[in-house]
Formats: sequence, structure tokens, C-alpha cells
Amino acid sequence: MLFNCNSKAEEQNIKSYSDDKGILTLMYHRFDEDKYPSTNIQMSVFKQQIKIIRDLKYSFYNPKDLKKNFHIAKIEKKILITIDDAFSSFYEVAWPYLKEERIPFILFVSTEAIGKNGYMSWAQIRELEKENIAYIGNHSHTHDYLVDLKNSDFINDIDTASKIFIKNLGYNPVFFSYPFGEYSNLIKEHIAKNFKFSFGQHSGVIDVNKDQYELPRFPINEKYGDLKRFQFLINLQPLQYKALFPEEKYLIENNPPNFSVKFFDEQKNLNNINCFSDEGNKWKKSNINFDKNILYINFSEKFLFRRGRINCSLNDNGTWRWFGVQFSVKQN
Repeated sequence: MLFNCNSKAEEQNIKSYSDDKGILTLMYHRFDEDKYPSTNIQMSVFKQQIKIIRDLKYSFYNPKDLKKNFHIAKIEKKILITIDDAFSSFYEVAWPYLKEERIPFILFVSTEAIGKNGYMSWAQIRELEKENIAYIGNHSHTHDYLVDLKNSDFINDIDTASKIFIKNLGYNPVFFSYPFGEYSNLIKEHIAKNFKFSFGQHSGVIDVNKDQYELPRFPINEKYGDLKRFQFLINLQPLQYKALFPEEKYLIENNPPNFSVKFFDEQKNLNNINCFSDEGNKWKKSNINFDKNILYINFSEKFLFRRGRINCSLNDNGTWRWFGVQFSVKQN
């Protein structure tokens, strides 16, 4: 019944299930800044992570290929590196290594902070941008909680950032990332009119059936930078779905949401799915049930923090598949 109302999601997912190995995207912020463990990674650990990727024979994905083959199933899984906020530590610590190793990446820039203490300058951004491994993304102007802004203020924020990019780089990037991974349908629709792709902060692996304006990324930092966990994440493959409800990821009154996921008829081992959610501000195993190929989660509590998360994994004959969802929760 839910999916009779979800026609837009159905239209966006008209492709059939495919053997897509996917693009696994990693999100970093600071490098060797010990004061900020929630957004920092030690450069020595980052190098070990790169070694793990190479030892597993995974290739790095060049962002320019998204425009060419997003809708083509990947026969080999790729790894995409992204960095948010353009902190000085990225330029000073990580950039020389990425340049030497020729590892492609997207650097997402919030324009208001550029040139301030602790952030890169426009000259440094232009230096990166000249290299064919470096791509710049728009990360808004103020890096505010976009869902908290009035519609006119949100639009002005994005327009301001776009104008500053054009002034300093000669173009507005095709890539966007939502600050804090927060967005509403209104925000997403405006971004879709001005960009080709946008990234959130929910975990998962990009496949041909994912929404190109809700692309997942795994956040990597000191808290979640354990190398055993990292190797498990790197080996994950997409858990594809045909449609997900609700489409609106900004919860105002519908908290907890009526949550369901429609899978493809061809998918196997769906009974092996486990989901965990942080309802009640505490991670716990979700109460799930299936009706044919539709999964439902029955929440027992509201999401209390401003971002509510759901992660689902599937052991598919020894291959681990994963998708995550992040809701933004209206604050009183």
C-alpha cells in the first residue's frame, strides 16, 4: 500500500536488478589534527588504509567517470575518496601523498570559510584543481544546517556559493555534498536543478539503482578508523533496492517514519537481512518483517538526535551487502 503512493521513487528506479559491484565512497575531513578525533584521521593510518585497498586489488575511481557511466553496472568494484571542508591539514598533510600516488578524489568546499585560519586558500584550491586527479565539489556557502534555514535563505546560501566558485574557479562544480548529510525533498530538488550528483553522509555502496542526489559515503575518522573494521567496509558490495519509503528524509511530524524498502524480485537471501537503527538515541537491532519482497521496520521509539540512522546488511552467500539511510529530525 505504501508503494502505491511512492510513484516517484518507482519512476526513479526503473532499472532492473544487476550484478553491479558498485562504487564504495569514503569520506574524510582532517589529517593529523589530534584535537578533533570525530573528524580526524592520522596520516599513518590513512596510508595503511590505502595499502589495504591496494592489497585487495581494488582500483580508485576517478570522479569524472560518474558523468560518463553512472548508469552502467560496474564489473569491478571501485573506491572513491572524498574530503569535506578543505581544512589546511588536508592540503599540508594528505595532498602531497595523494598527488605523489596519483589517487583521485573530490574535495568539497564551503566557500565562506576559505582563506580563514585552519582552512585552505583559493590559490591552494586552484593549485589542486589543475591536477587531473583532483575534483572540486560545492559544499554550500555557510556550512549551516540547511534544513533549519528558511527556503529563501537556503537558496541564497547555495546561490552565493555558486557565484563564488564561478568567480574563483570559472565554473560551479557538478558535485555537491550536503553539510552534515542533511536534506529535505525541497533541498534535494533545488540541488538537482543545479548539480549533477550530490552526496550524503549515510553509509552504503553506490550502484546503478541509487539516487544520484542521495549518494552514500562511509565516514572515516579516528573513532571509526579501526583497520579491521575498515577492511570489512572496503569489501562490502551494494545492497540494491527498487524503492525506499518515505522519500522525504526530513522528519517533522512523522517521527518515527513508516519505513519500508522494496527489493527486486531477482534478489536472493533477503531473509538474511539484519537492520540496526539509533531510535531512542541508542543503537539496537531493528524489528523487521517482510511481505513478499518488501521490508518493513517497526520502530519502538522516535529518533531523538537531529540525525536518525538505519543500517541494513545482508550475508549473500558469503558476500556482505549494505545500505544505510539517514533522516534529519526537526528540532524544537
